[in-house]
Amino acid sequence: MDRNSTKEFENCREDASQGDIEAQFLTAYSYKNGEGVGQDYNKAFEWFKKAAEQGDAISQGAVASMYQKGEGICQDYTKAFEWYQKAAEQGISNSQYMLGLSYRYGYGVHQEHNKAFEWLQKSADQGHAHAQSVLGLSYQNGDGVRRDVTKAFEWFQKAAEQGDAIAQFKFGFMFYNGECVRQDKLIAKEWFQKSAEQGNDDAQCVFGMMFYNGECVRQDYAKAFEWFKKSAEQGNSSAQCKLGLSYQNGNGVRQDVTKALEWFEKSAAQGYANAQLELGIIFYNGEGVRQDKFIAKEWFGKSCDNGNQDGWGVS
Repeated sequence: MDRNSTKEFENCREDASQGDIEAQFLTAYSYKNGEGVGQDYNKAFEWFKKAAEQGDAISQGAVASMYQKGEGICQDYTKAFEWYQKAAEQGISNSQYMLGLSYRYGYGVHQEHNKAFEWLQKSADQGHAHAQSVLGLSYQNGDGVRRDVTKAFEWFQKAAEQGDAIAQFKFGFMFYNGECVRQDKLIAKEWFQKSAEQGNDDAQCVFGMMFYNGECVRQDYAKAFEWFKKSAEQGNSSAQCKLGLSYQNGNGVRQDVTKALEWFEKSAAQGYANAQLELGIIFYNGEGVRQDKFIAKEWFGKSCDNGNQDGWGVS
């Protein structure tokens, strides 16, 4: 550890002990990140709280975050909510966003979509990209506000242009479907790619489908497989099923019925109807497994219950 940074930390901690708010925040920050001193979440929380209790808004947000994550203190969503509210009322955009999420999902407070929308709006108006994205979802779904796809499109665009991966996917999908804008699958593809490259599993799956079908790109089963795999490994049930189909048919990868079965089972376990249907067909025909029409019937039934009627009537 650098001797100068250690000395600077010691001086800062001395000022913090005298009640200097800025020094208290910097001391906490140093403990949290291990700068000039060994990392210590307990001490970081202690000093953030001292500054927060003196009214420092950024420290209030930090205390809330540590309560939320259980860093240096026992996890407590109610206390996290209380501290986010203090910081949000002082205009800290990230705390306004987190307060909005707390109301939206009922973290530490009774779920209330109207209040969620109110705080998300405050944060979004300050340019907070994630808040803009969730605000777009609120308008798209009518959560806490009257449904308005035009406003959803506007907020998704603001967030997407700031690099929010979810908004990039949603914005692209609106171009893909021609929702509130002239349909343009090339533009959609660009936004899907941006989102997929940031790790959004929905975008990775859809981007993979574009390669699989040769839609706005040259058909490439290998690339489709790569994107399906990235998405599937994050737990995306649609991608898991598509990865299973790729293994089953040998598209973009060496045919492997065992791996196909594994991915169909992962997808089916999440209730994905198409994967349940595929499992039904596999067991019905005895493809890579011992034929079992009783198990097949169970999977066909689950598939039908989840909206895919293709297995209905198979005897």
